[in-house]
Amino acid sequence: MIKRSNRLLIELPESKYADANAAAAVQELLGGQFGEMSTLNNYMYQSFNFREKQKLKPFYDLVSSITAEEFGHVELVSHTINQCLTGTTYPNPPDNTPLRDGLDKRNTYHFIASAQTSLPFDSMGKSWSGDNVFNSGNLILDLLHNFFLECGARTHKMRVYEMTNHPVAREMIGYLLVRGGVHVVAYAKALEIATGVNITKLVPIPNLDNAKFDMARKYEAQGVHRKLYTFSDQDYQDIKYIWKGTHPEDGQPLEVIQGTPQGGPIPELDDLPEEFAPGISQEDFMEIAKRLQREAGF
Repeated sequence: MIKRSNRLLIELPESKYADANAAAAVQELLGGQFGEMSTLNNYMYQSFNFREKQKLKPFYDLVSSITAEEFGHVELVSHTINQCLTGTTYPNPPDNTPLRDGLDKRNTYHFIASAQTSLPFDSMGKSWSGDNVFNSGNLILDLLHNFFLECGARTHKMRVYEMTNHPVAREMIGYLLVRGGVHVVAYAKALEIATGVNITKLVPIPNLDNAKFDMARKYEAQGVHRKLYTFSDQDYQDIKYIWKGTHPEDGQPLEVIQGTPQGGPIPELDDLPEEFAPGISQEDFMEIAKRLQREAGF
């Protein structure tokens, strides 16, 4: 059961300009094979289907806590896409083709189907599929898959970072490069405990540290790369038996945080009359307000 807070994992900067093509590229980090929809659902089903939870509790706690964080990653990438799309079109009468600025963008579906907001598909418009979920039931095989999945996700984030300099996209990617790096190391440490093989010697994959990225460097300076959150008030504490010792890249001590990051506010999306979204006029709003007041007994 996930306890939801009305916060993003970090505060996103205000978008100063629209870049619908950047939004299309960022969609890969949401609904692509190595996107956040995949990491969320892989770990979620592995946690649901985990065998011998009590006997292997540190591994179960690890997968479960990372599952909750991945839900926050899906949310963060989605809001980034929304911010990149904001301001692409402008209100106008229908005969003036107010959506014409969306016609030649990478993904016209953003303008036709979702009123310029995120959708669970990749950068080419292909819908995310449950076929991307891997849950073999074998602990070591699943952990090895998760390590590979995180490395693939890291690669795609780095490439999208190099494709766009939109400040909202880069802020989000910089943060997720650091947090994805945490998950890479966490699964590597879990594999080392389970098999005796030091997988941490492989990281980072690709062989480029996060300090090379301006938007990631500041989060590493804050120690974000050393912290693993339980995303629970009191459960999943046994991740401390895996997330311990020092970070393999800088030798700094690792830290388990009971709970969640402080986070930042959810961005407000204004109305978009040219998309009929949300389709509530001022007169409609006043009528709704009256009905709510009546229901509340005011």
